[in-house]
Amino acid sequence: MPGRVRKRSPLKAPERPYIALGLEGSANKLGAGIIKHSPDGSTEVLSNVRHTYITPPGEGFLPRDTAQHHREWALTVIKDAFAKAGVSLHDIDCICYTKGPGMGAPLTSVALVARILSLLYNKPLVGVNHCVGHIEMGRQVTGAQNPVVLYVSGGNTQVIAYSQQCYRIFGETLDIAVGNCLDRFARVINLSNDPSPGYNIEQEAKKGKRLLSLPYTTKGMDISLSGILTSTEAYTLDKRFRPHGPSAEDSEDADIITPQDLCFSLQETVFAMLVEITERAMAHIGSKEVLMVGGVGCNERLQEMMGVMARERGGNVFATDERFCIDNGIMIAQAGLLSFRMGFETPLTKSTCTQRFRTDQVHVAWRA
Repeated sequence: MPGRVRKRSPLKAPERPYIALGLEGSANKLGAGIIKHSPDGSTEVLSNVRHTYITPPGEGFLPRDTAQHHREWALTVIKDAFAKAGVSLHDIDCICYTKGPGMGAPLTSVALVARILSLLYNKPLVGVNHCVGHIEMGRQVTGAQNPVVLYVSGGNTQVIAYSQQCYRIFGETLDIAVGNCLDRFARVINLSNDPSPGYNIEQEAKKGKRLLSLPYTTKGMDISLSGILTSTEAYTLDKRFRPHGPSAEDSEDADIITPQDLCFSLQETVFAMLVEITERAMAHIGSKEVLMVGGVGCNERLQEMMGVMARERGGNVFATDERFCIDNGIMIAQAGLLSFRMGFETPLTKSTCTQRFRTDQVHVAWRA
């Protein structure tokens, strides 16, 4: 049989170097990144600076306080990014900012900074979908060609595959995102938010020894996480629960429940659900690649479980480290510059933000 004809990319090789500034602030991470696309087809990360708003243990981050953090740190982070990149605002071709999805107040504060810089330096604006930014940076860093994308973060949980210049959503959470689920349970057991509650849950789960029964809720290609969160919280009210681990009197009691057991059980059950719906999508489109993006994509246990599934199907898992999987400015610069090179710009009058900006609403003009 003749081989499949490879479609030529509509993205032409640049005749000169292109440089973009990317600004991200959809949640509690404020990021500024500068990227360079060269005529030889290479992509170079010139700088990738981030500052995180961290709240005390047991507390989440409120939109108003997060927005204030972004306003206070914006100039420092941007100046640091340019200093590390060795370029100036006069050298860049466009300013890319996160249009959504995300928290309204933080998004707006960063978009305001982008608009001011655009007016001061006469640079075009490019509004970027946060989810597409994750995907494009993941593709660039890992070299994944046509993967099923598992996008897992504090605000989003989606299984995505590319088709006809659109990132199509095969499945998603019906209520809360996986990162939100983990973060909220971290607050219940009073884990630190430094460096992140999800990371600290991952470390506690490594010490867990007991897999507790929790609701496993997949509905076709979608999952539901609010029930499993409620059930895990309920174990903390059980008379067998020991918030500080077993005491001397409990040494003979094998029925004790520890916070580490709950973290372990929550991770194992939720991650098994994610692996299941990802495998379904792989089977549907005939892909042997999985690309994991978003903050939860850093989780080593999730990478391990996904790797077992992918290898059984003769495939591979692609994932990035915390520089690129956790919200950052460079992913916004990458997706924005790809869009800019295809002729897209965001007029100042339309440089707004939206908390509900679907991944499948974006025209992915730079892919065949």
